[in-house]
Amino acid sequence: MSSSIARVVLLAGPSGSGKSSLAARTGLPVLALDDFYKDGTDPTLPRLGAGTATDWDDPRSWHAEAAVEAIRELCATGTAATPVYDISASAVTGRTRLDLGGSPLFVAEGIFAAEIVRRCGELGLLADAICLRGRPATTARRRFVRDLREGRKSVPFLLRRGYHLMRAERSIVAQHTALGCAPCDQPEALLRIRAAGVRLPAAGVPVPSPGATR
Repeated sequence: MSSSIARVVLLAGPSGSGKSSLAARTGLPVLALDDFYKDGTDPTLPRLGAGTATDWDDPRSWHAEAAVEAIRELCATGTAATPVYDISASAVTGRTRLDLGGSPLFVAEGIFAAEIVRRCGELGLLADAICLRGRPATTARRRFVRDLREGRKSVPFLLRRGYHLMRAERSIVAQHTALGCAPCDQPEALLRIRAAGVRLPAAGVPVPSPGATR
């Protein structure tokens, strides 16, 4: 029988859907899964079509196993060292340490969060998995303003990517749902996260993994 001191809520959704802002509103510790992107020099990065540009919306551009390991360590010990990633530079620029501060629940948010729902469930780490959904035009506008403000990529790149993602948004939500996430708007997602916290015992009390008491 395995046990842990915390559980994770995986928060997925299209880029620009409001994952980071919603995670901050919960008041819970937050693990930014986008910090687990691969460096731009990694030879395993997926490419767009037959060109040389990297497809940063492909899960293969991301270190899934490293993300799961950080979640496992947080659930087991309440703290973990995590990378700091600069999207504009396409590179890890440092390391930091996330401390749950005794919280029995934390949020791990990112565009690839749905990719690790099954694995986190198998490891007994999962409290809930949510995919934010909204209006594609609103998501696109929010994403462009954010990316432009943060200087993430060149304007032509942002426009091309934004148009593609706006057209693909409903299929992205459907894919995340198929991977185990509950599709929710922001108010519904906030209620689910709060409910997940209510279901867990006080901080510091080991939480039996699913099936341990069968």
